[in-house]
Amino acid sequence: MVHFELTNPLMMEQLKQAKSIKGVKRVEPLIIGSTRWDPPRGEISSVRIMGFDPSGVLFKPGEVAQGNLKELEKPYQIMLDESRLESMNVRLNEIAKIRSLPVQVVGLTKNSQSIVSSTFAFTSVENASAYLNTGFSSRVDCKLGSGKGMSCRTVYEKANSQDKNEESLPPKPEALNLATPITYVLVQAEPGQDLEILKKELEKALPGTKAHTKAEMIQINTDYWQKRTSIGSILGLGAVVGVIVGMVVVGQILYSSVADHIKEFGTLKAMGVSDKFIYGVIVEQALWMAILGYIPAMIICGGLSRWMATQGVAILITPLSVGGVFGITLIMCVGSAFFAIQKVTRIDPAIVFKS
Repeated sequence: MVHFELTNPLMMEQLKQAKSIKGVKRVEPLIIGSTRWDPPRGEISSVRIMGFDPSGVLFKPGEVAQGNLKELEKPYQIMLDESRLESMNVRLNEIAKIRSLPVQVVGLTKNSQSIVSSTFAFTSVENASAYLNTGFSSRVDCKLGSGKGMSCRTVYEKANSQDKNEESLPPKPEALNLATPITYVLVQAEPGQDLEILKKELEKALPGTKAHTKAEMIQINTDYWQKRTSIGSILGLGAVVGVIVGMVVVGQILYSSVADHIKEFGTLKAMGVSDKFIYGVIVEQALWMAILGYIPAMIICGGLSRWMATQGVAILITPLSVGGVFGITLIMCVGSAFFAIQKVTRIDPAIVFKS
């Protein structure tokens, strides 16, 4: 697996095998694939099919805003994220096409769309298999290896469509068979089951596969987008530039403030006030700048995150991130006070008596 949407396919037969392993409570298939979206108006576009068991418990398409997941069990029914409805040129309950098959949008979801992927279309595994494999037939080709094992591969062949009547309604999607390709086998362990042991048992029973926990899947995806694409470096560079620019701006403001009140600071030094007290005054100014800048900025971020959520981009603002940003802001502003402190350090108290 490279990341969540890019991995080698499995077969339904492997799901059956996983179900028989000791320590496995439940298994469900997940099918992911890209295909062509043909709307009732506008241009064609790509769509990423997410096929799952609507009656299952191991995969949920975000929050269901409108409709019922049970509707997805009907032939050729899908749900889209509400933020993508307009861009897909389709309305709720309207019929479009995926390849040559009809598709009806029967529900909407929230916070279920990736910003780096094509539009997700959520449906049942039967519908997903029909959309992704229409026009093709599959068979399993097995050969006895040199050892005791048997190696199998799925062979896809283009179906004969010469006698196809384009005007007839498409048949109901076929039930998945052992040769049906799937993307993932979702596994729920029995209560108290050691996950590391179960992972080894799954990998042993299903040669050529790799088992991951939910936390490991999240980490693999995070590492991919942060380290193997330009997204992580661009966001990191933006954050670094923001910190540098922020320190420069705050430093200039504090430096200008000290320069405007240079005689006042000189008077304090002439009166014998310690440098520590003067430094404290400047640092206090920096802290107030941090607080007064942080509060409205967080209010703006909160409003922006709500608006972005309506566009299908969920910005996660957690208490940890809020506290972390506040800490970085304090460090930035206090660090910027260094330039102003250097200015005060070089003040000659005699400046008070100069015209």
